[in-house]
Amino acid sequence: MSDNKVGTYKFVAEPFHCDFTGKLTMSVLGNHLLNCAGFHAADRGFGIATLNENHYTWVLSRLAIELEEMPCEYESFSIQTWVENVYRLFTDRNFAILDHEGNAVGYARSVWAMISMETRKPADLLTLHGGSITDYVCDKDCPISKPGRIKVTEKTPLVEYRTKYSDIDINGHVNSIKYIEHILDLFPIEVFKEKRVKRFEMAYVAESYYGDTLSFYREEVGEGEYDIEVRKNGTEVVVRSKVILI
Repeated sequence: MSDNKVGTYKFVAEPFHCDFTGKLTMSVLGNHLLNCAGFHAADRGFGIATLNENHYTWVLSRLAIELEEMPCEYESFSIQTWVENVYRLFTDRNFAILDHEGNAVGYARSVWAMISMETRKPADLLTLHGGSITDYVCDKDCPISKPGRIKVTEKTPLVEYRTKYSDIDINGHVNSIKYIEHILDLFPIEVFKEKRVKRFEMAYVAESYYGDTLSFYREEVGEGEYDIEVRKNGTEVVVRSKVILI
């Protein structure tokens, strides 16, 4: 760790975490980011295990990842994470993805809420350990734009999918990373032979559960830029996403 406010965690791009191009998959990178958030919070006394004792948990609300280069097979890399802001109901957490030489090859921004496990309603972060979470706010630069607003007008779903066992996480709902996989599966493999994901955004709106039918709506809003909306059981929006390919 470079200081007490910034956590640094080392990884290797294992072959079974890479796609056919030999690069780490976006879903595995996303999983590493969330793990680093968990490590960093736990090391400072506000991790999920501690919150669970008082029937609270963290939930991811927004995620934006922007990359110049994805780690290659067998390559070592590291992820730094730090808290940018703490509000009453949300906190902003940022990330830097560093290559094996320590150069930044990508950044990510995320927004989190602490919710009651009993009511599923947001809780006041400023009451957590007497507001001590604010002690870890850091002004380290994160030179990518914050997640934007995504609005999809497409009326016909591109794909429908019924959620299965492997989609469901420890909280009993569809895992946030599974949505990343399902959204990238909307594009044929030929796209990824020629292009890569430059930026990926996720906005988590509601929970979905085992057996729900998810409908995926995709709209091209610019050159290589797609807005995606996921609805469950024909009505309720659960996720919105933006994918930019170059």
